[in-house]
Amino acid sequence: MLVIYTARLEECRGFYAGLGLDLVREKHGTGPDHYAATFAGGGVLELYPATRRPETGYMRLGLTAPPNSAGGRPAGRHTLTDPDGRTVVLTVPEASAATAGS
Repeated sequence: MLVIYTARLEECRGFYAGLGLDLVREKHGTGPDHYAATFAGGGVLELYPATRRPETGYMRLGLTAPPNSAGGRPAGRHTLTDPDGRTVVLTVPEASAATAGS
C-alpha cells in the first residue's frame, strides 16, 4: 500500500485517473474522504487530503498502465509530474494482438 497525502486531492485524483487508475471514493469511520485504487496484483494506491498529516513530499513513482488505458499515450516510457510535483514514470506496454482491437 502506498498512501499519498495531498493538499490538491481532486487535482491528484484527476491526474492518476488519467493514467488509467480506477480511483474509488472511500471513507473509513470518522476519517476523511479519500480515493483508493487497487492494482491487479493486490497493491493499493490511496490519495488522502493533507489535513492531520503533512503532504507527502517528493518521490519517484513507477506505474505500468494496461495498453489502451493510459490516457491515449503511446507504448513506451513516459516521465510525468503529478499536481504536487512528484515524478511518475509511466510505462505503457505494446498492445498484444489479443488486445489491439479492444
